[in-house]
Amino acid sequence: MSKPLTLLSLLACTLTFPNLAAEELVTPQQLIVDKSLPKAVAEAEVLAARRYDTFWATGDKALALKALAPDFMDRTLPPHRAQGIAGPLAASQGFRQAVPDLNCTVQQMVVAGDRVVAHLHFTGHFTGQFNGVQGKGQTIDFIATDIYRVADGVIKENWHIEDNLTLLTQMGVVKM
Repeated sequence: MSKPLTLLSLLACTLTFPNLAAEELVTPQQLIVDKSLPKAVAEAEVLAARRYDTFWATGDKALALKALAPDFMDRTLPPHRAQGIAGPLAASQGFRQAVPDLNCTVQQMVVAGDRVVAHLHFTGHFTGQFNGVQGKGQTIDFIATDIYRVADGVIKENWHIEDNLTLLTQMGVVKM
């Protein structure tokens, strides 16, 4: 069983993967990497996942474009969302209109084979609009899990699940 990264082991991870320090990217609180993976493969997979997760934390479209393959496929496509890169770009923009101070941290990241699993924690305040509902500053605090298939240093496919019941309850859209 792996232990959470300490500051020293995180520094060692950054030294082991020097390209990861080149950009201001979210850092997983816990990073577990299959030791049988070649170093270059593991580095590329972690970099793609961190870029995409940082896109969710910041809304920086350039990071999504670096992280996602041109033929990216969302394998758990929500209704009314465009397939491909356009889907997450629109979803981020729409969600940021509802929660302008949205932040995303990576609680844990697991890298094995060509897959990266990211356990994400989203926080912020609902001050904008969502589906015609005006926010009143409600605290937003929910989790999501993504499974990325990475090839050639970019995310080709994504399977994801968000705790939408918690999110919609916090927004006041769903009454419990």
